[in-house]
Amino acid sequence: MRDDSAIALPPAMEKAVNELQGSIAERFPQASFVVAEGFDPKGIYLVTTVDIADADEVMDAIGDRLVALQVDEGLPIYVTPLRPIQRVLAELQERKHATVPSPLPLP
Repeated sequence: MRDDSAIALPPAMEKAVNELQGSIAERFPQASFVVAEGFDPKGIYLVTTVDIADADEVMDAIGDRLVALQVDEGLPIYVTPLRPIQRVLAELQERKHATVPSPLPLP
């Protein structure tokens, strides 16, 4: 994937990217975005970082519209929701220090 802040987008693609960014930012105001050109599959990738417990919530918020843009309008646009690395590392540390439940006794 190539990150390029100067990617020249056709008007329909630019409108779709702005719409998706707006929808995500409306629900998750702390979201940050990177628009990148990807090659597998070829298209435009909207990578969003949101500090929430489950990044799938982003797809829940925009999934139906994303499919409509891809299928109905034929736009090769993809959204990749990520969580901040600091949050992921903190959760891994919590797991590391969590107590493992004891196994059930065998009869």
